[in-house]
Amino acid sequence: MHGMTFLRTSAATLFVFAVGSSSAWAQTDPKATEQWDPVPKVVTPGNPNSAPPSDAVVLFGGKDIAQWEASKDHSPAHWKVHDGILTVDKTSGNIQTKQKFKSYQLHLEWQVPKDITGEGQGRGNSGVFLASTGPGDEGYEVQIMDSFNNPTYVNGQAGSVYKQSAPLVNAMRKPGEWQTYDIVWTAPVFAADGSVKSPAYVTLFHNGVLVQNHTELAGETFYIGKPKYNPYTEAPIKLQAHGDHSQPISFRNIWVRPLD
Repeated sequence: MHGMTFLRTSAATLFVFAVGSSSAWAQTDPKATEQWDPVPKVVTPGNPNSAPPSDAVVLFGGKDIAQWEASKDHSPAHWKVHDGILTVDKTSGNIQTKQKFKSYQLHLEWQVPKDITGEGQGRGNSGVFLASTGPGDEGYEVQIMDSFNNPTYVNGQAGSVYKQSAPLVNAMRKPGEWQTYDIVWTAPVFAADGSVKSPAYVTLFHNGVLVQNHTELAGETFYIGKPKYNPYTEAPIKLQAHGDHSQPISFRNIWVRPLD
């Protein structure tokens, strides 16, 4: 009996020794932490970097607005296309993409006129709604306006998640210069009963400067009242035609990369 006990103990000891040796080997061999699958697909970047990469959906490339429609009734969009840019038309209202999206990477460039006048929210006001959930100003808005030497409430200046999150810094260029937004939008996910399984997040670079760092949203944007979520599965991207039409904002080079 003593011999059998000794043999069982020895076997267990040998097993523990073997496992320990394997673990020690894994910690000293660089191949043990190498991952080979799955292989990422090849995407050719744009040149320059603001140009659309090979897997992007070009929403406005300077020629037409075939990818857009009027938000109010889904009729053809009638903003003005001229000299490779897209300018807000005061009679047409908001426009949105015909295609709907979930999570994505978005690039767009925008410009307020060099001779812009007014102050506060009445100075070059517009917005990009990362998910448009209705015909008006419903959805999740990143603010667009002239914030160069133009004080206003900080969660309403350029680079803010409107009425929710002020930008980390003010990265605004002078009026007349082109501004760049690079946005990563993580769409909210809803349960079957409409409750929020995971909230929305937005990361925003304004002119190459990080101004929203994976910011968690409390819901949709509202001009009056607190944000709240309304369930949806996918939605278009919307550009706002604000009431400030005397000196309309222009856009160019808009593309999106769906992430799901």
